[in-house]
Amino acid sequence: MTSGTRSAPDEDEYDFLPLRLPREVSRVTAAMRLTIEAEFGGWELSRVRLYTDGSRRVLLRRKRTKTSGMLPPDATKGL
Repeated sequence: MTSGTRSAPDEDEYDFLPLRLPREVSRVTAAMRLTIEAEFGGWELSRVRLYTDGSRRVLLRRKRTKTSGMLPPDATKGL
């Protein structure tokens, strides 16, 4: 007999991209930015955390492929 729980996907199967959105970024602007990342970069939303100061921490993920093994060092500069 099997349990009804599903195991979490192995983190080694995904690349992660953390983003920090300041409180000045509106919800619409944040949604547009994340949509662009998803459409052109192949990212999907993994987690969003809203802080009391109004800023958001977003974690994007995408399936790891042979070519996406590692992000370049400057991939998150200016975010």
